[in-house]
Amino acid sequence: MRALRLVTLILAVGLAYYGAGRLGLLRQVVVEGAVVTPLWLPSGVALAALFAFGPRIAPGITLGMLAVTSTISPVSTFSVVMAVGNTLAPLVSWYLLRLAGFRPSLERLRDGLALVFLGALGGMTVSAAVGTGTLLATGEIPWTHVWPVWAAWWAGDALGVLVVVPVLVVLIRPRLPRDVLGWVELTGLFAVTAAFTLVAIYSPLDLLFLVFPLLVWAALRFELTGSAPAALIVSVLAVTAAARQEGPFAGRTMGEVMLNLQAFNVSVALTGLLLSSLVTERRHVRERIEDACRELAEVVDTLAPSASRPRTREAEGSREAGTRREEGGRGGGGRPGAGWGAG
Repeated sequence: MRALRLVTLILAVGLAYYGAGRLGLLRQVVVEGAVVTPLWLPSGVALAALFAFGPRIAPGITLGMLAVTSTISPVSTFSVVMAVGNTLAPLVSWYLLRLAGFRPSLERLRDGLALVFLGALGGMTVSAAVGTGTLLATGEIPWTHVWPVWAAWWAGDALGVLVVVPVLVVLIRPRLPRDVLGWVELTGLFAVTAAFTLVAIYSPLDLLFLVFPLLVWAALRFELTGSAPAALIVSVLAVTAAARQEGPFAGRTMGEVMLNLQAFNVSVALTGLLLSSLVTERRHVRERIEDACRELAEVVDTLAPSASRPRTREAEGSREAGTRREEGGRGGGGRPGAGWGAG
């Protein structure tokens, strides 16, 4: 039964990787003669699967990549090497994140920073190096095109981690609004984000910066539940426009398009992820302080269950009596000789 469960997990991961790969192939660009995807969703799926089930499901990543490449060209030695590279990259990211004490819940700022610099920008260099080396070995690109192709490949894989992993965390551990107004605000946030992104992309003016206040709003109000889907919406719309070379990506070479696109998408992902992690961490600190104060109050009530409130009343009564005596003495009332001049 244990072996059957493991085989089922491997096949399920392979199927999820294949599905994400097919979605990623819907938007392809040609950089220096090489076909790359500006947003490679399977890299995020693979890393999330490794944290959910451990490295034992790594064969599922390889099988999923082989299934994806088989839809483009027949399976060969080079496609196997590329599949191995795409398996090693999330494994390296998983290992680096484990060393850094990463928590997949992304509830701390250090978790967001680790995902960006270790999980995305660090580990994905492996898949980019193996993929570019494979294209170089097959003669599909010359030496002069290695760096642009590597940079585009690396950026697409890294962006897949930055966009997909937070969304999967939200789906697994949702922190949803508790009232109708919250749901209305969240739904309106996503609609406004999509509308503003389309306006910013297809406007004759350079208005892409308009999406960042929306990401800040999403992170401050709904933390990762709002910022992760909002970043996904913005990235997908930007990738679609870049693949068609429309809006701010029109009239540029594909190398310039990829550079601008990846800089924009990484900025979007960083803004949403890091700000939401910071807000969540602050919320947890406040909750821990409130819990500590509540526990301290319970301890005080346990040690002196009936002394605190009556003692306060007695103190207030004695203060009032002293005030009355003092006022009476100053006014010369009462029996003779009871004032300040009695000696």
